[in-house]
Amino acid sequence: MMGMILSAQHLTKRFPGVVALKDVSFDLRAGEIHALCGENGAGKSTLIKLLSGIHPHGSYEGRFEVGGEEARFQSIADAGRAGIAVIYQELALVNEMSVAENIFLGSEPRRFGGFIDWPKIYREAKVLLDRFKVRLDPAARVVTLGVGQKQLVEIVKALAKDSKILILDEPTAALAEHEVLILLDILKDLRARGMACVYISHKLDEVFAISDRITVIRDGTSIVTKEAGEMTKAGVIQHMVGREITDLFPRRAAVPGAVVLRVRDLSVKDEQGLPRLHGLGFDLRAGEVLGIGGLMGAGRTELLMHLFGAWGRRTAGTVELGGRSLDGLAPAQVLKAGLALVSEDRRRYGLILEQEIGFNLSLSSLGQFSRAGFVNRSEEAVRNQESFKSLRVKATGLEAVVGRLSGGNQQKVVLGKALMTGPQVVMLDEPTRGIDVGAKLELYELINQLTGEGKAVLLVSSELPELIGMSDRILMLNEGRIGGAFTRAEATQERLMEAAMGQVGVG
Repeated sequence: MMGMILSAQHLTKRFPGVVALKDVSFDLRAGEIHALCGENGAGKSTLIKLLSGIHPHGSYEGRFEVGGEEARFQSIADAGRAGIAVIYQELALVNEMSVAENIFLGSEPRRFGGFIDWPKIYREAKVLLDRFKVRLDPAARVVTLGVGQKQLVEIVKALAKDSKILILDEPTAALAEHEVLILLDILKDLRARGMACVYISHKLDEVFAISDRITVIRDGTSIVTKEAGEMTKAGVIQHMVGREITDLFPRRAAVPGAVVLRVRDLSVKDEQGLPRLHGLGFDLRAGEVLGIGGLMGAGRTELLMHLFGAWGRRTAGTVELGGRSLDGLAPAQVLKAGLALVSEDRRRYGLILEQEIGFNLSLSSLGQFSRAGFVNRSEEAVRNQESFKSLRVKATGLEAVVGRLSGGNQQKVVLGKALMTGPQVVMLDEPTRGIDVGAKLELYELINQLTGEGKAVLLVSSELPELIGMSDRILMLNEGRIGGAFTRAEATQERLMEAAMGQVGVG
């Protein structure tokens, strides 16, 4: 490992009414991957915004150096010129441009006379892609790529600018498992070439697989920095939340009741007429959590969307909720019947980000407060406040704008909106994606509360430990079919993965 490339001392950042960072110190060595861990709202994003010039010099206390010189960044461009590149969860690519055009956007090589040298752009883009073993056509339009491929384009884009420091904010939140492995391999290669990386993630398996050092931030303060080999996952979590966590998956033993959702021989085609779900059948009982797993594209989200009446054309089979057929019902009718969906993409499908918490919470249940077409705002406010308190949303009040909340608190609002409809069955699609350990534990306790009240939960998750830890039974999908069914006692990560890959019973 090489010398220090970034050193920050005693950084403090204040906003009206709140201190977001308090005397934080942080350093980064060349040829190092330094993980930054903490709950949502702990101060990680604020620190990154200081280092990347979003919060300009003079707006904070303390100082930091890059390459031995004090950084006085006034903009992102200043940070970029100093060799700092940030890759956020929300990717900054132009969909209608090609891979090569995106890689060199803003720094296009020029010919004599100032004209863009297009052949050189595509030639150099291919060299960069090949160097890092990214199998993409430089001429491919970004709109045709998957999320994981777009993430790789972002990284190559940063490397094209000769960045010395790469900051990655939850880079694997939307990636399939094989894409995660590709990304981690690329980061290891960059480390070997001397690049310094700051790796922000809630996924501790990845943190310990890739990091040289780990820093934990809590409540705006740097709590600990240690070599990764000197720490444990349990220790990191304890530093993050400020208390000892004895059980990451506190699922209480269920006493299943009557069948509330019955699916028989369900086959569905997509909008192009291609078969996507094949002969699916299962029962879900009151008080039970049924986990749904599988690889990316196995049909998990499609199943939930179809049950909700929002996707696909059924070619065979039946779906009954409480003995009533849901065939042909639109989402609003399905919701009224007692089946609620929390989408995997809360920002796109679950929330109106520009609106307040109260507006979002009651959006799906306004009929409960309406008389003769008029909404009883007093009754709505009372119900919203009850939901706000019971979910322990961390915000100033119902008037807070949802788009400014952390991911975990946004997820609580989406859940609150679904629960205010009074469902019998709650379908949760990747409910813990992108949220921190503390928020996950609160969500798990909410699942326990729901099943304790007799509600049933369909839980889709890509995290096998979560599926095993929080489900009473698990179905693994493989190319739209059920590849295996397991009780919690029977399930292991190896058996679930074999079922997801269609290898059950194959020696």
